[in-house]
Amino acid sequence: MLFFRKRAEMPAPDQILPGRPTPLPTADRHFVNGHPLKGPYPPGIETVVFGLGCFWGAERKFWQLGDGVFVTAVGYAAGTTPNPTYEEVCSGMTGHNEVVLVAYDPAAMPFASLLKTFWESHDPTQGMRQGNDVGTQYRSGIYLSDATRLAEAEASREAYGGALKARGFGPITTEIRDGGPFYFAEEYHQQYLAKNPGGYCGLGGTGVSCPVGVGVAAE
Repeated sequence: MLFFRKRAEMPAPDQILPGRPTPLPTADRHFVNGHPLKGPYPPGIETVVFGLGCFWGAERKFWQLGDGVFVTAVGYAAGTTPNPTYEEVCSGMTGHNEVVLVAYDPAAMPFASLLKTFWESHDPTQGMRQGNDVGTQYRSGIYLSDATRLAEAEASREAYGGALKARGFGPITTEIRDGGPFYFAEEYHQQYLAKNPGGYCGLGGTGVSCPVGVGVAAE
């Protein structure tokens, strides 16, 4: 995914691209389960946004969790440029991260299970990269505004950080905060690996189990 674009520092305010006032066209429905991509979502559904590297493979990790996940969508968050395109995000001049929106039913899919999938699906100690994918859009992040969920995410970072340290990894670089608006990515990116099963996926975990929500020590 555009390996030649390797900006690893956030842009200065005077470098930010202007963007546009209108959203980009995208899919109406999820390619895998047929649910409405942008909603409205059923009562009781909560949302969280995760950044863990190339969003093609990241999205697949979450739709594969099953019925407790109502819908997933890829997009851009935690940046400044309104309604950015993929190419603009890859330029490093919007401040955005490639992310996955997960709309889930917490009664069927506990938030802790999503956190466990997030931590174990990538290496959260790599800063502005994930494996060979280098750039600000590949940074690790958890974005949401609910104070209780933010506290849970921060506690999970502490728990997984301890597990990683015990295995010789460096400190976690994951940002956990309100990521601002979520902008849906272009249609061809949505559920890309369901449409293209042999497509690129650069995700690789650390091999360290996350103790969050499972009641046991990390392996």
